[in-house]
Amino acid sequence: MFNILVVEDDKNTRKLLTTILSNHGYNTLSATNGEEALEVLEHNHVDLMVLDVMMPKMDGYELTQILRDGGSQMPMLMLSAKQNVTDIKQGFVVGIDDYLTKPFDFEELLLRIKALLRRSKIVSENKLTVGDVTLDYNSYSVITPQGSETLPQKEFLLLFKLLSYPEMVFTRMQLMDEIWGMDAESDEHTVNVHINRLRARFADTKEFEIVTVRGLGYKAVRRDEK
Repeated sequence: MFNILVVEDDKNTRKLLTTILSNHGYNTLSATNGEEALEVLEHNHVDLMVLDVMMPKMDGYELTQILRDGGSQMPMLMLSAKQNVTDIKQGFVVGIDDYLTKPFDFEELLLRIKALLRRSKIVSENKLTVGDVTLDYNSYSVITPQGSETLPQKEFLLLFKLLSYPEMVFTRMQLMDEIWGMDAESDEHTVNVHINRLRARFADTKEFEIVTVRGLGYKAVRRDEK
């Protein structure tokens, strides 16, 4: 069970957040400002923090900066009534992972938290699990109920990227730049070739499929989440 720290100075909002998170299976801790949050973090393991921006004594920006400067990789989701692009940018500059403006939809909040926790686990373990399939980043291997198969580096990185962000559409150019590098001599046709190879390799895999989004690019659909 994941521990989530809610840092919010408004009593009603803080209570509402902790109640909703608790009702969805998370252990919750709370603090009213950045100073209290540091105290809580000193004595408790926290998997993710949901924090407000405007708080007394120490605001969300300063709290995030202190934690990142100290080497913390904990996922942080910032909530704020500030919708100005400059304010949102400042949050990402100091090191937050995601930003949601108030008032927000609680279903969207829960989905974003789930995504951040999944990515955090991927980073810490160098593994990605999709149903009965496991991708091991250290060995470029994919373990399925039928056995283990080591993939060529580019194929593995492409599959790992798509499955790390299910339902997110990536253009061929985006995938080309990230997997092959901007200076690569290959063209976008290379992405198509590798996608087709992955589809052939995992044609019988029930956990996921790679879908072509016409005119845009590709996305992975994780059937284990349906």
